[in-house]
Amino acid sequence: MSIQETQPLLSRREGQILVLTNNNPTARNALTPAFFAALPEALADAEAKVDIAAIVLTGAGGNFCSGGDLNQLATRQKMLTGERRSAMERLHILIRSVRNCSKPVVAAVDGAAAGAGLSLALACDMLVATRNSSFTMAYVKVGLTPDGGATSLLAELVTRQILTELCLSGGSITGERLHELGAVNRLAEAESALPEAIALAERIAAGPQRAMARIKKLCRTAHEHSFSQQLEQEAEYMVESLGDREAAEGIAAFLGKRRPDFSSLRSQTQQIEG
Repeated sequence: MSIQETQPLLSRREGQILVLTNNNPTARNALTPAFFAALPEALADAEAKVDIAAIVLTGAGGNFCSGGDLNQLATRQKMLTGERRSAMERLHILIRSVRNCSKPVVAAVDGAAAGAGLSLALACDMLVATRNSSFTMAYVKVGLTPDGGATSLLAELVTRQILTELCLSGGSITGERLHELGAVNRLAEAESALPEAIALAERIAAGPQRAMARIKKLCRTAHEHSFSQQLEQEAEYMVESLGDREAAEGIAAFLGKRRPDFSSLRSQTQQIEG
């Protein structure tokens, strides 16, 4: 068995895009302790590199992620309540690392995204899925309840009625249906989610990184803040953005009727910090 086959997370570059691949295909990319450790570390490393502008998260072998490993969950049954609760924190760290990453993260979903795998996909900023990909909240089928923020993340995208049906029935919903509901940004043909996601990430990557990091936060808090809180947050970020070189370049480009060059600003930052 090669080293690549045993790595829980594969990483490669596509220009400014970092492609991260959940690499457990024989188990439909079920979450493992090694993956819990590897993904937050990879995202933290990507945040520290100014030449990475966006991230694509996908799965190997035709599936995104089938969620938690039932063998591990069976072992967890024998733990004390406090121990079970501590074990859950690994999943929380994983989901937060994706959701709180300052750089845009695009999920490329082929095949199944089930249970915590669905949470992982929805924690990303944008979602590309194939028409026949399936999104499943199967917890009820084994006597369990949703975790990983699944109910909160889905509630941002679908009605309470659809959320309740998915959770209580354990049924699945296709990528095509989620696209109709507005929860999928791009709908791809079979086996084409990854190139579509990379193309979307490349388009986003051309933008101003610091401004985009603030925009990401605003998009996240829009569902959580009151209107007054969101106004204050927008005002704070606008004041900060106006003081950045990105705004100077963007405004100068608009007035000069040319395309802004935000990439050169990132290169200058890298040289200064290097």
